[in-house]
Amino acid sequence: MSKKKVVISGVNSGIGYATALVFAKEGYVVYGVDLSSEVNPSLALKIKTLGSVLNYASCDVSDNEQVAAYFDRLNIEINVLVNNAGILGPRIKTEEYPKDAFDSIIDVNVKGVFYMTKHGLPHLKKQGGSSIVNVASVAGLVGMSNHIAYSASKHAVVGMTKTLALEYAKVGIRVNAVCPGFTDTSMVENAHLEIDYINGLKYSTPMKRFGEAEEIAAGIFYLASSNASFITGQCLTIDGGLTAQ
Repeated sequence: MSKKKVVISGVNSGIGYATALVFAKEGYVVYGVDLSSEVNPSLALKIKTLGSVLNYASCDVSDNEQVAAYFDRLNIEINVLVNNAGILGPRIKTEEYPKDAFDSIIDVNVKGVFYMTKHGLPHLKKQGGSSIVNVASVAGLVGMSNHIAYSASKHAVVGMTKTLALEYAKVGIRVNAVCPGFTDTSMVENAHLEIDYINGLKYSTPMKRFGEAEEIAAGIFYLASSNASFITGQCLTIDGGLTAQ
C-alpha cells in the first residue's frame, strides 16, 4: 500500500515547518515548496529521522507559471494540499499604506492560494477522500487595525474556502481552513513589531500568550484527517479565546 502524500506551501519555517513534521510523523510523504532555493536543513533532517521523506522544490506561489510548472513536474496523486504560504506586510494606517505592499500581500496570500489550488486540484481529484486546508487567520474573521491588506487577504481565503467546499464536495474533496490567532513564528519576528505592541497582543488574548506553530499544525492535521470526514467549508479558529471576547 502506497503512502499518503501531502503538499505544503511555505514549508521552510513557522506553521509550514511544524505541519510538515506532523504529517511526516503520521507516515505521509511530504512535498514542500517555499521561496528559498534550498530546503531548511533542520526540517529535512527531522523528517528523515521520523522515517519519512521530504521532497522540496523552490516555488513562488504568487507566480502562476511557476505553480503550474511545479504541479506538472510533480505528476503524482496527492491526498492533502496545505496552502500555508503567506506574508504579513507592514503595520501602517490605511491612508498611508503603500500600494506595492498591498499588491504583494494579495499576490501571495490570495492569488497564491488560488494558483496552488487551481493547479493542485487535478492531482487531488484522482484520490478519494482528499482534502485542502487553507491557513487563514483571525484577521479573516474580524478586523485588524493598520493591516488593511493582510486582513483583506485572509477574509478572501475564508471566502475561497467556503466556495471551494461547495464546488468540490460532490467529488469527495473537503476544503477547510484554520484561523490562527497571534502565533509565535518567524513571520511575527520579521515584522519587527515594538515590544509593547507584542505584549499588548499577548494581554489581549484570554490565555495571555501566543500560540505555538505546533498547535496550529495539529488543527491542520485534524481537518485533513479521517476524523474530520464530515467537515467541509469550515474555519477552525485556534486563537486562545481571542475572538470569543
